[in-house]
Amino acid sequence: MKHVPYNEYLVEVIQQLRQGGLFLNTKGEKNNTMTIGWGGINIYWSKPIFVVPVRKSRYTHGLIEKAGEFTVSVPLKEDMEKALEFCGTTSGRDFNKFKECNLTPVPGQKVNAPIIKECSLHYECKVVYKQDMVPDNLDAEIAKEYYSPPDYHTLYFGEIVACYLT
Repeated sequence: MKHVPYNEYLVEVIQQLRQGGLFLNTKGEKNNTMTIGWGGINIYWSKPIFVVPVRKSRYTHGLIEKAGEFTVSVPLKEDMEKALEFCGTTSGRDFNKFKECNLTPVPGQKVNAPIIKECSLHYECKVVYKQDMVPDNLDAEIAKEYYSPPDYHTLYFGEIVACYLT
């Protein structure tokens, strides 16, 4: 494993978000993963922060609320299209997505959430702030396109405490 600066692969992370998504991983009674197609890395409070939006209806939402941490596993050169599709269209309430997609959960180094062994880039994050979306503050066209029926996100700001290649 090679530790890398959190920002070394920003272009690849953005491309993967656009093309098929990333895996957002959490731990509760069981490990869970879901696909995210929105998110980003920025600097807030002089810290590197990975912002991930999770709809309140998602199984992952409750896990992050309880654990206060998550990991993001990024398939850089791996063909993970089928797994990303499955993990983005099924719920961890109903399926063990790791088993269904032949993904191997590996313990994180600094957080309790797992990473996905089959991916090569990993971010480990501790939630330092969260914000529920305020519907009245959202552009009406965006609300109509992405939130009908209403199912708004909580934005989780996770301080990146580790970033590495495996």
